[in-house]
Amino acid sequence: MPPACPSRADGLLAGRLAPEQYAPLRVDAHPPLTAAQAQIEAERCLYCHDAPCTIACPTSIDVPGFIHRIAQGNERGAARLILEANPLGGLCARVCPTEVLCEQACVRHAMEEQPVEIGALQRHATDAYFAAERAGKPPLFKRGPDTGRRVAVVGAGPAGLACAHGLARLGHGVDLYDAHPKLGGLNEYGLATYKIAGDFAQQEVNWLLSIGGIEVHAGQALGRDFTLESLLASHDAVFLGLGLAGVNALGIAEPALSGLRDAVDFIAELRQSDPATVAVGRRVIVIGGGMTAVDAAVQSRLLGAEEVHLVYRRGAAQMGASDHEQAWALSHGVRMHHWAAPREVLREGDRLVGMRFARTEEQEGRLVETNDSFDLPADQVLRAIGQRWVAPAGVQLQMRQGRLDCDARGRTSHPRVWAGGDCRAGGRDLSVEAVAHGRDAALSIDQALRA
Repeated sequence: MPPACPSRADGLLAGRLAPEQYAPLRVDAHPPLTAAQAQIEAERCLYCHDAPCTIACPTSIDVPGFIHRIAQGNERGAARLILEANPLGGLCARVCPTEVLCEQACVRHAMEEQPVEIGALQRHATDAYFAAERAGKPPLFKRGPDTGRRVAVVGAGPAGLACAHGLARLGHGVDLYDAHPKLGGLNEYGLATYKIAGDFAQQEVNWLLSIGGIEVHAGQALGRDFTLESLLASHDAVFLGLGLAGVNALGIAEPALSGLRDAVDFIAELRQSDPATVAVGRRVIVIGGGMTAVDAAVQSRLLGAEEVHLVYRRGAAQMGASDHEQAWALSHGVRMHHWAAPREVLREGDRLVGMRFARTEEQEGRLVETNDSFDLPADQVLRAIGQRWVAPAGVQLQMRQGRLDCDARGRTSHPRVWAGGDCRAGGRDLSVEAVAHGRDAALSIDQALRA
């Protein structure tokens, strides 16, 4: 639902809403299942042999196995199966596009029935385990015997955290570096506040670190505070989970106006601030078609923007955001415009007043701009047209498609350097896939160090 009675003042403005109206930004978009609901939902599972849901999961969680344990009332056992395969199972239960992964593959879905709510059940099991551990129950995992080997993990997002935890379980010492003051990467800085509500991201980080053997170096950036060469001189191996530092440009002149900014920075500011202090326009345009674009658009509405337009150069079917995400945006009053590309930023002096867009179409498989155009007024324009790999100083590794080239287990062109997550070529830019990269790289590093 749109926010009630936002301020109608033009320009960028913080505090457009009454204090109580910011609540939707601070709570889960979808509440967790109750114990009774989880029991009923678990009993809908057919416990398939060679389950297609498990095959569809990038981390290959034994989905029927953990759901069967929930049905038996064994949440701890269910959590063990989940976290063995995916150490960030709590995060992924909240943010994975389950509707196009495991739930899309659910046999009940193929029978034209409602698929089992796998993501919600995964969250139920992991939340129950984390709550029990905070209450004093013994941990599921312990650090292995110290091997005397030390690995540098650069980047504390999903890939780096999964790799660090896996290496610690195997007994290796880990130095975990991240450029931000908080660990978590995308979990902490890049997802809508209603997807990772409260301090869950840091709770999960603390759980991962509690295994021991991981020394944290926050606020330390590769290429600024240390080099790949220095890490290789002091460590037995290096894992790079750097994400994508660069943001793609619009491809047109972009004047330095206060209302024109990157959507990822807008989301990060909102996650790290009181929502009432974050400035938003009365009329906002978000350019892009992925999850970040939807997150920025919906959060703009929840902050009090009267109009939010999401503009994408192709059709709805080509958007990176799933049908579920697109429906979420529409339900919050976001207006969708397809087949349109930015042509000009409109300004009056030093003030942003809107955008001009060219109509687009496909001609012989290529996207082209037509002579038809239209204008949208706006106080704020958020760029969400994708990110790109920017190599830190001193990192000279083989590249493919603009990202780091790795083998199937994450090894780069340097025999002692592995990589995973968004910086690795060939991925789908999914948190769950980044976790799989980090987990598998930890096993590959361990095998190399013991050879």
